[in-house]
Amino acid sequence: MRAVIPIPTDRVPDGDGAISVLGIGEADVVAADAAAEQLAVRTGEIEAEGQRMRSLNLAEEDLGRALVVIVDDRAAHGEDQALIGPLVGELLEEAGFHVDAVVAVESDEVEIRNALNTAVIGGVDLVISVGGVGVGGRDVTPEATADLLDRKLPGIEEALRSSGLAAGAMDAGLSRGLAGVSGQTIVVNLANSRAAVRDGMATITPMAKHLISSISNF
Repeated sequence: MRAVIPIPTDRVPDGDGAISVLGIGEADVVAADAAAEQLAVRTGEIEAEGQRMRSLNLAEEDLGRALVVIVDDRAAHGEDQALIGPLVGELLEEAGFHVDAVVAVESDEVEIRNALNTAVIGGVDLVISVGGVGVGGRDVTPEATADLLDRKLPGIEEALRSSGLAAGAMDAGLSRGLAGVSGQTIVVNLANSRAAVRDGMATITPMAKHLISSISNF
């Protein structure tokens, strides 16, 4: 059995003398400090690179295909002065969608239904209609949408109205717009003011990934 000889701590001097008694030289301490600093720097670099890659993956995330239907008589004739269509397309692309097209139709129930149905048959993941959700005589987007939906999503409808009112978009708050699922496609009606579009897109896009995933697994 090997005897363990305790170090007489009452004889160990303080400072550099203590280091030498334990067999550790000043050069060893300097080297250890330098190694620790290098490790800290490298750890920081690795964490920074990981954050950068996570950011890139989020930015490049492909949520699926989308199509925009603008319901407006002037837009259908090439007179869309508000440029709502490009705005919706830009917001969708920023959210990670590939926008197949932005189409404009007149405020006619048959034309609206045909445009939405074409998107559903084409297999897009999300179709956003803009306009025709008020109480005017030609506001017939909800009626055109209703027959296409297999399941309604009233939670999204209420979220859009509530968020719109909070954002000061009165047309969004009073919207009769619907939201639901048709086949494998999410269909959402938005009001047509720029405020309603911006707020509506900010509300719907965070839900889109979950919804699309749920539908694809159904």
